[in-house]
Amino acid sequence: MDKVLPLRLGVNIDHFATLRNARKEGFPSIVQAATMTISAGADMVVCHLREDRRHINDEDLYLIRKVVVKDLDLEMALREDVIKISFDVKPDKVTIVPERREEVTTEGGLDVKKHFDQLKELVKEYKKAKIETFLFIEPDIETIELSAKLGVDGIELHTGRYSRARGKDVIHEYKRVKIAAEKASEEGLLVAAGHGLDYQNTPLIASIPQIFELNIGFSIISKSLFIGYENAINSMRQLMMINRK
Repeated sequence: MDKVLPLRLGVNIDHFATLRNARKEGFPSIVQAATMTISAGADMVVCHLREDRRHINDEDLYLIRKVVVKDLDLEMALREDVIKISFDVKPDKVTIVPERREEVTTEGGLDVKKHFDQLKELVKEYKKAKIETFLFIEPDIETIELSAKLGVDGIELHTGRYSRARGKDVIHEYKRVKIAAEKASEEGLLVAAGHGLDYQNTPLIASIPQIFELNIGFSIISKSLFIGYENAINSMRQLMMINRK
C-alpha cells in the first residue's frame, strides 16, 4: 500500500494580471494577489512568465519574489531570456513547460526526448542554485522514465485531457494519470498535477495517493468573483481532501 502524502495546493495567480492588463491599469495588484494567496491557505504561489508576457511581466515576478519568501513556483519555457531571469529571481521551484505563442493556454506536455540534452545541463545548473526542477509532462510512461534519467526533482502531470473528458472517457483519462503517478513515484520523482482542474473534477485526481501537489488557477480566480478569494481557496482545499485517505 502506497503511503498517502500530504496534499499541497499551488495557486496560479496569472489571471489577476490578465484582468489588470485588460485595461492597462495598476490593479488588481499582483503583489496583493500573491500575499493573499498564502494568507488564504494556499501552499504555493504559481506564475508563468510567458514569452509575450501576456500575464505577469518581469517586474511582477521580482515583486512577487520579494513578498513570497518561500514556495514560489515559476512556470517557464526553455527560453534563454526567461532562464536567465529564473537564476536571478531564484524561485523555490521552476516548472519547465512547452509554450506556443498562439495558444490560449498550455496545450500539452513538454517534449522531454527532443530537449533531453539541453534539459540535462539546465537541471545541473538549477541543482547548483538549489532550485527544484519539475517538468510539465503528459501522463506517459516513456516520458516519465526520461525525466527520471535527467535527475529532476519531480514532474507535474498534465491533466488537460482528463479535465476535458466526458462520460466514460473520464475514467479512462483518470486511469492514465493514476498509472503515470504510480510509475513516477516508483522512479523516485515527486508528482504534482495540474491544468484544467476545477471544483467538479479535482476530487478524483486528488484521490491518487502518489500526488503531493495540485496546481490550480483559473477556476479558483473565477470562483472568487462570486464568493471571495479566501473562500474560493478554502473551498478547493476542502474538495481536495474529500477522497484523500
